[in-house]
Parts: sequence; structure tokens; C-alpha cells
Amino acid sequence: MTKLERVRVSPYLTRSSPASQLQSGLENFSPFLYPTPYIYKQPRTSRYDRSKKQQAAPAAHIKMKLHAAVAASLLALAAAASAAGAVTFDATNTASGTPGGRRFDQAVGLGYAKRVLSDASAFIWHTFDQRSTAARKPVAAVTLVVEDIGGVAFTSGDAIHLSARYVGGYPSGGDVRAEVTGVLYHEATHVWQWDGRGAANGGLVEGIADYVRLKSGYAPAHWVKPGQGDRWDQGYDVTARFLDYCASLKPGFVAQLNAKMKDGYSDDFFAQITGKSVQQLWQDYKKYGG
Repeated sequence: MTKLERVRVSPYLTRSSPASQLQSGLENFSPFLYPTPYIYKQPRTSRYDRSKKQQAAPAAHIKMKLHAAVAASLLALAAAASAAGAVTFDATNTASGTPGGRRFDQAVGLGYAKRVLSDASAFIWHTFDQRSTAARKPVAAVTLVVEDIGGVAFTSGDAIHLSARYVGGYPSGGDVRAEVTGVLYHEATHVWQWDGRGAANGGLVEGIADYVRLKSGYAPAHWVKPGQGDRWDQGYDVTARFLDYCASLKPGFVAQLNAKMKDGYSDDFFAQITGKSVQQLWQDYKKYGG
């Protein structure tokens, strides 16, 4: 009987299409745990003698037909996924000649960075409860560029730019790989999150990105403690801690908030989800933190 060979197929589609209905089968297979499930297909073989084929047992023919039918179905599913396009992840270091660029290569590496982009994207989809590709942004590729620039990092469209100077200046006794990982989780969130078509509060947008970093386990020790901060929309770690409090009151809060921000933004989203205004939630949070 003809042997079957394994072929890797990405389950991630990037645009809503009829193919996404076929793709749901793979997504129900838990893509966050198995990002590239296997399918099986029959390998190409040389021509075989017709007389030997005729001599094969009837049972063998039945088995081969069953395998062929299963393989055809799985290949059709794979073709649908391929037609819609799979998300790819890439990373380059244009600052390898600088101290920070060399430290990135030694302590982090491009291979590891690409894996982080993939893992972070899967984690973000899970955090946002985006089980179908139709619920996500139509992103075909996420890229990282390590550059000789100031600051820490920024995201433009689907491209993340990381400062080699920041990597080089990170304390020598610190875990620079963990820090870069946390930064990439934050920046990857900007690739995938909705921002109310530009109307969302900037502090909230940054707070959601740091919320993802917090829940991924890569929050640095210097972040504010729960209950600290001056305003709910102060941004970054302050807002991330506040959102974590809101999520403790309403599981899935951040996922619902992000979904509402697809087509616009209003502070009233907080009340729609929790039953309390954002100002009341902040007051309660300050008491909770104190």
C-alpha cells in the first residue's frame, strides 16, 4: 500500500473568505497549541506495473481508495488555507555592526525573535478571543527590524522597529532577552489591536499593549503596583494594571473592549461591558489598590 508523507500546513488565514469556514476545523484543533498541524498526502511515485496492480487484493484497493479520499479532503482544506494566505514572521538586523546590534545577535538572535513574533501573535489572538480570521486584522506578515535608532521601539503598520541602542544600553546584569521579548509582545499587540479607527485614547491603546505584556508574564519589576497612577488613561503600565482590574470584574473584558474598538471608540464602552462608567471603575480601582 502506498505510504503517506507528512506536510506542514499553517492554520492561520489572514482574510475573511469562504475558505475560513473550512479553516475553522483547524482552528478548533487549538492553533495556539498546534500552530502548524500536519496533514497527509500521497507522495509521487514512479509508474508501476499494471499486471501487479491487477494482482493486488481487493481489500488493499478499498484501503487505498479510503486513504485517497481522506487525503483529498485534507488537501482541499490545506488549499483553502493557502489560498487565503498564511501569516508569516520575519526579522532582520540592520545594526549588526553596532554594539547594540551585536548584543542583540548574541543574546536574542533573529531566529528566536521570529519565534516570539509568532508566539506573541497567537497569544494576542487568544487574549482578544479572536478564534476566527474574520475577527482579526487582515495582516499577511509581521516583521521586525533592529535598527540604530533612539528610544525603545515603535510599530508602523505591520512592521516593528526595535532600537539597537536600547538593547546595547540595557543593564549588563539584566535579562536582555526577556526584556526584548516583553517589548515584542507589546509591539505585536499594536499590529493586531483595533484602535477605534484612530479615535481611541492613546493612553488606552498603549495600556492594552502593556496589558498583553503583563498577562504574558513579561512585565518588568519596575512597573507600578496595582492601584498606583494618576489617571485611568495614563497609559502603559498604569492603564495595564487598571485593565487587569476591570478584567477581574468581567472576564474577557479586554477582548470585548478591543472588539468594540474595531469601528470607533467611546468611553461608554466601559459601562456597556461592566455596568459602571470608567470614572467609577477608576475610583473603585484606587480603593482596591490602596
